[in-house]
Amino acid sequence: MELLEDKMRVWTNSAKFVKPNPGVYVLYNRSKDPIYIGETNNLEETFGKYVDTEFEGNECKQKTSSYQRVFVENPKEFQLQLIEDYKNQTGNLPSCNSEIKVETH
Repeated sequence: MELLEDKMRVWTNSAKFVKPNPGVYVLYNRSKDPIYIGETNNLEETFGKYVDTEFEGNECKQKTSSYQRVFVENPKEFQLQLIEDYKNQTGNLPSCNSEIKVETH
């Protein structure tokens, strides 16, 4: 289930060579199931940190095998909308987002 219009990319060291722009990203496991919907003000910094630290020891995110990303001006707002849409479609949150409380307005 692809959530963004961006092409599916394999998670490798090259993931950190993305533009330092604000954006939203979706991490997928081997089965191409979304496991995390994230947002950042600097994709290059966030992805660089993930690659260099292997997701900072986060076992859930370490299951990442591919990803999608999109550059947006309001990443937090877009992330919350994407999570809400996913929850409405599936009845669940992505497994690594389960600790995040989704605010609805």
